[in-house]
Amino acid sequence: MYRDEEEIEREKILLCETNSSEYKLSVSPEMDIMEYCRKEWRGNTPAAKRMRKGYEAVAQKFASIRRIRGDNYCAFRATLFQALSQATQLPTWLQSEDFTMLPENLLSKYDWIKQWQLRQKLGKRMGEISDEIKEYLILLRKKWKNISEIKGPLEKQEACDKLFKNEEEEYCLYEALKFLMLNTAIELYNADKSGRRVPVFSWLLFARDTSNNPCQLMQNHLNHIGHSGGLEQVEMFLLAYALQYTIQVYRLYKYSTDEFITLYPNDPEEDWPVVTLITEDDRHYNIPVRMCQETML
Repeated sequence: MYRDEEEIEREKILLCETNSSEYKLSVSPEMDIMEYCRKEWRGNTPAAKRMRKGYEAVAQKFASIRRIRGDNYCAFRATLFQALSQATQLPTWLQSEDFTMLPENLLSKYDWIKQWQLRQKLGKRMGEISDEIKEYLILLRKKWKNISEIKGPLEKQEACDKLFKNEEEEYCLYEALKFLMLNTAIELYNADKSGRRVPVFSWLLFARDTSNNPCQLMQNHLNHIGHSGGLEQVEMFLLAYALQYTIQVYRLYKYSTDEFITLYPNDPEEDWPVVTLITEDDRHYNIPVRMCQETML
């Protein structure tokens, strides 16, 4: 379902040969959303017609689109970019004094977390990896705080663009998000086992043969995100809960169905901020930007 590492490497080589500067763009410059649609979907097949209808519906709310680089991190990239672009304050969970102690605290309870795999750092001792994850969490809080304090929308956008051109920092942030997802999964799993109420997606998450518990979720899913797979739908719910954001997705291939606009979670807290993404296939995500004036009013 997702792109393997060889396929991604082939694309990297091709892009470097054709346009080396474009390859480095994690989030491409915005372009008119209908212009993008006409460029991508020219045929008269049922699928092309449905996509055009879907884009026309999105264009009622948003004027432009920004393409997200596809390397199995695109769900993280699109969600985090949108969250930071509209951030005006540091989320409560990022303000917690215990936030950066998560790796140490979880390791003291769950020995199996030693099998956590960092991007391009396989085989490191867990003591080192624990320290690195802590650094990534500190980086996430620092970047979120700095960008949220920028008042001017143009300056805020420039800061986001700059961050997502820094490949090393960008991937560190995605590792932080993965670890926050693991922490959230552990909390939901323990809550369910103790008889407390949990969201429906949590049952689905742990009903899979490959993730009956948080350890399996880490080994068979989280460890592979960005390497050989992206986020599955049920994991989009987990990401939303970890960030305490509502992720609204225009699923273009579902146009004219009840699933055209899907919310993760589908029963969000009222005070959670909302970020909006676009997908044509539930695999790759782009972002709509520049909300139409009528919509804003």
